[in-house]
Amino acid sequence: MSDVAAVVGDLREESDELDALVGSLEPGRWREQTPAEGWTVAHQIAHLAWTDEVALLAATDPDRFGDEVGKAFAAPESFVDEAAGALVAAHAPDALLARWREGRQRLDQVLRDAPAGTRIPWYGPPMSVASMATARLMETWAHGQDIADALGATRTPTARLRHVARIGVRARNYAYAVRGIEPPGEEFRVELHAPDGALIAYGPEAAAQRVTGPLLDFCLLVTQRAHRADLAVTAEGRQADQWLGIAQAFAGPPGPGRPPRTERAARGDR
Repeated sequence: MSDVAAVVGDLREESDELDALVGSLEPGRWREQTPAEGWTVAHQIAHLAWTDEVALLAATDPDRFGDEVGKAFAAPESFVDEAAGALVAAHAPDALLARWREGRQRLDQVLRDAPAGTRIPWYGPPMSVASMATARLMETWAHGQDIADALGATRTPTARLRHVARIGVRARNYAYAVRGIEPPGEEFRVELHAPDGALIAYGPEAAAQRVTGPLLDFCLLVTQRAHRADLAVTAEGRQADQWLGIAQAFAGPPGPGRPPRTERAARGDR
């Protein structure tokens, strides 16, 4: 199996797992507030549906996708929220679910059929097909975590988390650049322990700047689904420590992140 087929297959599995979580929800539960301020379960699925459709557009009609990039640059702080809100306003939960299913199935086929060497334009640099699938998997997992938290569901970590970790590591310099900070010139060592005991490592073994911790915790950190204080991810070296405070695996402006668990508890939040 090619790298593309493998990651596209993992994307499908990640989407199917989330579908199983929301597919039988009563309509009222789609209005449950998630940890993302102002976003309900419906907003989370709407965002995934919209992003899948935009990715499909980028892969099939780059010129029209350029118009979407223009909208993003015109309103960088609000275009994502507005897109999700528009879909929620226009669709009942069953229609929204159907739209997400249709869009992700179409994207799945386009990614599988893309010729070798295809580059897909995006809001940052163009991406390979495998990188686009990895980005979609990362978003699906991250927004799925918001939904699971809202519903009080516990998800079992899977080997698919290695894709989330990989994009988080590769996005290190982007996290600096988007904040106007010069990225470090040296590579970091990142060592993550998977639930099955496997070690997933990036960077030179002898690197002075090091990050270690559980694979799940690192993924929660780089997707900004949990505060660093609540995770068992540690840094050795000043630059590595700085990175853990700004890490993000997603494109776009720096996210607000999540407050520590103690702060949420004091406010009565989930």
